[in-house]
Amino acid sequence: MKLRILYHGNCFDGVSSAAVFSKFYKTKLHPDAEIAYTPTMHRAGNAFDPDQFDGDDNAIVDFKYCPDERLTWWFDHHQSAFLSKSDEEHFLADTSGTKFLDTTSKSCAEFIAKVLREKFDFDDPTLAELIEWAHIIDGALYESPAQCVELRTPALKLMQVIEGEKDPAFVEKIIRCLQDESLDEIVSSPDIQAKLDPILERHWSTVELIKERASYSRGVVSFDLTGTGIDGYNKFIPYYFYPETTYNVALSLSEFRTKISVGSNPWAPRPRTHNIAEICEKYGGGGHAVVGAVSLRPEDVELGRQYMAEIIETLQFPD
Repeated sequence: MKLRILYHGNCFDGVSSAAVFSKFYKTKLHPDAEIAYTPTMHRAGNAFDPDQFDGDDNAIVDFKYCPDERLTWWFDHHQSAFLSKSDEEHFLADTSGTKFLDTTSKSCAEFIAKVLREKFDFDDPTLAELIEWAHIIDGALYESPAQCVELRTPALKLMQVIEGEKDPAFVEKIIRCLQDESLDEIVSSPDIQAKLDPILERHWSTVELIKERASYSRGVVSFDLTGTGIDGYNKFIPYYFYPETTYNVALSLSEFRTKISVGSNPWAPRPRTHNIAEICEKYGGGGHAVVGAVSLRPEDVELGRQYMAEIIETLQFPD
């Protein structure tokens, strides 16, 4: 028996969701199952390749819906869970009882745990710490920007490794460890420590670069990272330097996409008045009410700058 899990790549909640569902599947359904993992990233156009669904069971966690008939399990909590209206209609017509959406859940791992507990009689207390931190990290429920930028706890250090790791096989190893080991045990391991030192060095270099490049105007801090080789960053760095901001808009470039990241400051003195997912959807992206993104082709950097300027203008407060 083979289970293929497609999870939100380079995301603590996506990795946690894959670990929680894996533990359930092997505990309650198929103890001897072979489980294979595929990181899935937002990109322009269709997010899925047909040959990705190669399991006897195929699951998507913490990512958009796919109407492929080979998909047997689905869990998501994003407002922008569907690529099209027809995809949403396909989901609503599904009678399998194994596909679930809850846009009110702070994290997908937390949502999966709730569904598995209530509908499938699965509750593993050894996963409680992981689920709690997925809730904090994906829900941005930090005590302060300093807590998530200074990375003093094992969970936040592991988050930084997951977000920065380019090798899917290494992230898969983390998913497997999360099913049986504590966060402290995983972060203390030689493999993670070897990854962590250069990642933390790169993190602090990125902190300084964003400090140099960021500018603030009328409730929005923004910066352009294209040309720097940085395609991801800790999303709370802007609020570390600009606690007065309500929103953050950033442009970055990777091998497979030009990305506009849009976020809101959980500690903002002026509260958020826009639904960020709805703004991003206008440009083919999506997300949550408080955070979202737009993915374009890697060659569309100038278009990304145009969209970025329009989003900034939409978010800015009046003079």
